[in-house]
Order: sequence, then structure tokens, then C-alpha cells
Amino acid sequence: MIPFDLCSPETGESLKADTPHSLREVKSGVRWPVIDGIPYLRTNRADLVAHTLKLLDAGETNLALEGLLADQDDWWTGPPADPLDLHELVRERDARSLRDAVRLLGWGRVGDYFLHRWTDPTFLAGLTLLEAHWNDPVCVFEFACGIGQYLREFQTRGIKVAGADVVFAKLWVARHWVVGKSAQLVCFDAGSPHWPIPQAPVDLVVCNDAFYFLDRKAEVLESLRQNAGDDGWLAISHIHNSDRPGFSAGRAVSAAEIDELFPDGLVYDDDDLTRALVERRAPHPRSPHDLQGVEAFSVVAGPGMRPAPRAVIDGISVPRPGKTLRLNPLYGGAGGHHAIAWPSERYEAEYASRATYPAAFDGPATLLWQGDLDAPDATQVRNRTYVDLPERW
Repeated sequence: MIPFDLCSPETGESLKADTPHSLREVKSGVRWPVIDGIPYLRTNRADLVAHTLKLLDAGETNLALEGLLADQDDWWTGPPADPLDLHELVRERDARSLRDAVRLLGWGRVGDYFLHRWTDPTFLAGLTLLEAHWNDPVCVFEFACGIGQYLREFQTRGIKVAGADVVFAKLWVARHWVVGKSAQLVCFDAGSPHWPIPQAPVDLVVCNDAFYFLDRKAEVLESLRQNAGDDGWLAISHIHNSDRPGFSAGRAVSAAEIDELFPDGLVYDDDDLTRALVERRAPHPRSPHDLQGVEAFSVVAGPGMRPAPRAVIDGISVPRPGKTLRLNPLYGGAGGHHAIAWPSERYEAEYASRATYPAAFDGPATLLWQGDLDAPDATQVRNRTYVDLPERW
């Protein structure tokens, strides 16, 4: 765990442990709730914060947790979670799967993306970006980490990790189904008056498939640069291009804005990163102005980045040896023959043309991966026909 020193998102005052379930501002005494080791530091939620603390102080931890699990971000357009489903999930969380959690939280089509993120081309593009510039970081912070897929990849390599997200439920799912207790997780808004982790220099700062949602991109980017310190670097992937309509909401940016935001950056076409993984080559950085037609940009920046990309062969883009991999859960079928069954028409429209795995496959349901990159099954590992999923997926 990375021991971040936290501060109030409203006043900037230092936060110190108050009780096992709360933090207190040093000067003002204002308190903030903590559940499962996850501080809830969202602004514009005063009533929810007060109610949560009241329940926690009264020993009603599960009821307090249910209230935070119902909280969503401002982009959410789906119906609110069913209170009975949340009650069931909290009560039975140790016996439930990740699929159960996503369903009971009411995440709908967004849940499809979380469950299958380990195999989607944008996730693989982010891994490629990281591997191409990898320099053996010791501590990694992921902003907008979701349920922690990237954090898990870092953990398997012995790296200390921390993650932040605006949705408490995502961090809670990360804690119980994906990354366990060793990750430092914090819930806060990017637009808070004060960045809650101001003095937290790490070796690497990651943000994937989220930067385009931000309103105050330049300010948030400056905070992330401060987190990376004088020697760290940033990997920010899948930033939607405003000049090309896409599937996601958010506030996409243009090539010119990428150039302005990242004067020290190496910029990539997200699709080229995915292809580089399958083709076992180095991705090709290009001028932002040569990428005006791409769907999404990816960028590395900062003093600690490698000056040139290396070939994507044997790093974080492939699982650790000794893992028992499972067949990509998008495959359906029996008797050893499997065909892709897309979870939704939207998911298919977004990813089918860029999928790295074949539409049909004949083979067993599991594979013991020994790490031999020249073995016949290495292609199926690299293209995510087989995937390293959490135990309780």
C-alpha cells in the first residue's frame, strides 16, 4: 500500500485518523467517512456524508455502506440501484461473484464493460502503452481506476498501488473482487477545490479511458504531474477525439488540444497500440496533427518516461508464468467449440472490428500458462483468447 497523506477536498486541511471509520480535518474538526479502508471524500455530498457518519457512529456499517454504493457520478443516466439488491449484495458479498456484484449494483450495459475489460482493445492498448515505456516503477497511482483491472496487473508484478475514482461502489468492488486489501483506494471528485492527495510523488501515474470526461483537464493534469513528481511519468490512454464521433459520453478533445496539454508527450493512435501488442512490435508515436482522424489518443509524458518505445514482447502485456488462464468469457459453446457471444449490440459495434481474439475457437476451457512466448499457445494468450481473470470473476 502507498501511504498517501490525504487532505480535505474542500479546505485543503490535513486529514488524520479519527476513528476506525472516519478521518478528521486537523484544524476544523470536520469528519469524513471511511468504509473498508476507502475514504469517501466527495464534495457536494454533505447530506450523504453526514448520514453515513451518523450510521457508522451508531455501528450500522452495512446500512452506511449501502448508501455509498448507491452514489453515482454525474454522467450516470441509468436508473438508481435497487435498495433490496444492494442489501443482498452487502449481506452476501463474501459468497457472491464479480458478475453478481455488477448485476446487483444495477450497472446495466456499463457492467458489460467492467466484466469484459480484461479483453477489450482499449484495455490492451493501455497495457501496450505501459510496456513500451516501462522502467520498473515501484509505486503506481491510477486516477479513475474503476474496479481496478490495471491495479491488479501492477500488483502481480510486486508493485505498490493506489487508485482513486469518483464512484465509491467501483472502489468497493475493486477491494473485494479485484485487488484485495493491499491497495490504497480513495474516492473523490476531480473537480474538488483541493486535490486530496497533493503530496504523493509516485513513479508512474496512469489514467485510462477517463481523461476525456474531465471538465478542468489542464488543472487535473497539473495535479497528476505533481503526483508523478520530478522523476515519474504519466501514461494517459484512450482519450476520445472530438473530431471523430464515438460511443461514449464525455468531453472529448482535439489533436490541437492534445498538443497543447502535452508539449512533452509522445502521442499514439490507440488502435496502433492494440495492433502492436498482437504483432509483437514497438508502437509508433506520431505528431498529434497527423492523428486528427483517429478515434482516440494515448500519451506518455513526464521526465521519467523512456525517450523511445520498445517492442511489446514480454512485459506487462502478458500474464505472469504459472497462471491458470480461463477462456475469454465472451465465448459461448460446448464440446470444445466456442464462438463469441457479444453481451450487447453496443458492445459489438464498439469492439468487434478491433477485437484481437478470433470469432470462433476450438480448445479447452483453461490453459496453464508457462510463460513460453514461442509456444503454440502464446498467440492465444497474447490476443486474449485466454485471459487471467480474478478468482471470483
